[in-house]
Amino acid sequence: MCGRYAASRSVDELKRLFRTVNAPANVAPSWNVAPTQPAPVVRLHPHTGERHLDLLRWGLVPHWTQDLKSARSPINARSETAAVVPMFRDALAWRRCLVPMDAFYEWQVVDGAKVPHAVARADGAVMVAAGLWEGWRGPGGEVVRSFTILTVDACPALRRLHERMPVILEAADFAGWLGEEAADIGGLLRPSAAELLVWEVSRAVSNVRNNGAALLEPLG
Repeated sequence: MCGRYAASRSVDELKRLFRTVNAPANVAPSWNVAPTQPAPVVRLHPHTGERHLDLLRWGLVPHWTQDLKSARSPINARSETAAVVPMFRDALAWRRCLVPMDAFYEWQVVDGAKVPHAVARADGAVMVAAGLWEGWRGPGGEVVRSFTILTVDACPALRRLHERMPVILEAADFAGWLGEEAADIGGLLRPSAAELLVWEVSRAVSNVRNNGAALLEPLG
């Protein structure tokens, strides 16, 4: 987990919320973001230090990767070990990002079947996951910028679904997480204290080819 999520907010809304200086083109809303797909993230530009809203590939590709096709590209990173695992260590120190979501999906096993649920903030605000990003340049000069989502032990409201959940940041945490101000990064890697809503959704979300707002509608 987290293996799928919805990200349908408009570029204008995200730009206003995160105070980014750019507005990338071709950011289509998605209610079923899947691994290897591009998705909007907020990061500090490595040269200017300004907040950028960029489309990055979901699944971290380390800069030392030799073969992109066969490379391991994890979509999640355990927050408890990210500071010591070589794949995540430098990114945690220098390349942290914000991953905006409407909700994320989690599957609960019921009588041997996987039943999908959506999880969102009860206050209706954008859910912002703590992410790490990397840049990779291939031998032919191609560039891939990618990200992963940090996870932590699930809060009590989600434990019936899964033992892990994304690290959810509050607005007051954004500047510290991005590195704009001093912050206790380890202290931000905690289960969310926000009130969360959980509801069952259609099994259509399990097929990556299905997309649309109906995927978030409560079942029944």
